[in-house]
Amino acid sequence: MRHFLNLSDAGTDGVAAMLADAIDRKAARAGWPKGRADADAPLAGRVLAMIFEKNSTRTRVSFDMAIRQLGGTSIVMEAGSMQLGRGESVADTARVLSGYVDAIMIRTDEHAKVEDMARHASVPVINGLTDYSHPCQIMADLQTILEDGKALPGLRIAWLGDGNNVLASLMEAAGLMQFDVVAACPQGFAPPEADVALGRGRAQVVASPQEAVAGADVIVTDTWISMGQAHAETKLAAMMPYQVDAALMAQAKPDARFLHCLPAHRGEEVVDAVIDGPQSLIWPEAENRLHAQKAVLRWVFGQVG
Repeated sequence: MRHFLNLSDAGTDGVAAMLADAIDRKAARAGWPKGRADADAPLAGRVLAMIFEKNSTRTRVSFDMAIRQLGGTSIVMEAGSMQLGRGESVADTARVLSGYVDAIMIRTDEHAKVEDMARHASVPVINGLTDYSHPCQIMADLQTILEDGKALPGLRIAWLGDGNNVLASLMEAAGLMQFDVVAACPQGFAPPEADVALGRGRAQVVASPQEAVAGADVIVTDTWISMGQAHAETKLAAMMPYQVDAALMAQAKPDARFLHCLPAHRGEEVVDAVIDGPQSLIWPEAENRLHAQKAVLRWVFGQVG
């Protein structure tokens, strides 16, 4: 049984194998209609259940299209319209769904929920996002970096802003794939030491945005105010010095690229001139959620790595 709750579940070799598969499959279907299944339809007959306790655009559509392109089908469920919303336990839901479908993807809040789902399911479980980590997003980010011609070992990635779930997974990826992450976070919003430790010595936190971006190959940021977070005005005030603008981008390497997992709050964490500028890869990054998710699905079914 393979679950994909964090990048370490796959390990260095598994992540590398998934990235190679995502890049190859994307290239193989260039120019095809989006709804056409891959030539080998490797997951024909498989059904993916998708559970959403948080709103979604990219996760919902990319996983739905991913299983379709692999030859399978999906069932989309909002937690509020299923028995989870009426108090049925995650464990009982996992047992029930395991009798109906071949895999489960869940996008939720507490990471303990996906762990509980995996513990009691008899089919693979995929973390579509939790408050703790977002491994599927990082798979797409790494694919985008590779497609831009950059090698991962020795790469320097600067993170600006909040010490959130995306940063935790990025730091975990740094430890697995041997690149460096330098995160600039305001006081009170740095990631926990346990998240930094995921980087295995390749991740660090600094106070200065300029220090973080100096010599960076890639600059990454994310929305400062996540779904359900309170005290937005106080947090925004602390974050504004960490906004990615043209002046900050100019302090990175001349060929540095900009990534953002979206949705973006333009004028907050990033300005239009950067996100729409020539160094931005946000649209290939967003598309790669589809291709990376296909590789994740093939990995949990034992077809990759």
